[in-house]
Amino acid sequence: MADERITRDDVLHVAELAKLELSATEADKFTEQLEKIFDLVDTLAEVDTEGVQPTYSVTEMRTVLREDVADNAHQLEALLQNAPEHQETLIKVPAILTEE
Repeated sequence: MADERITRDDVLHVAELAKLELSATEADKFTEQLEKIFDLVDTLAEVDTEGVQPTYSVTEMRTVLREDVADNAHQLEALLQNAPEHQETLIKVPAILTEE
């Protein structure tokens, strides 16, 4: 890992941005796992794909779409009864953003 592409500090920085707390062991584990992923991507980049047609799907299956219809739309009162706190039709939740 002399040519390290991601550092433990990088992992901790991204975790902080995502508001995640990582232990030292977890940070080391994720750093190692990400390095392995980068190594795999490098291996795949070595494959000669010249003249290979793009594959969008390996099967002939088609996605079957259904009509987009609202369901259970008249259950607002029941939903609000389950909420610990609400104001009019809005559910109040604790703030997750800070001034940091």
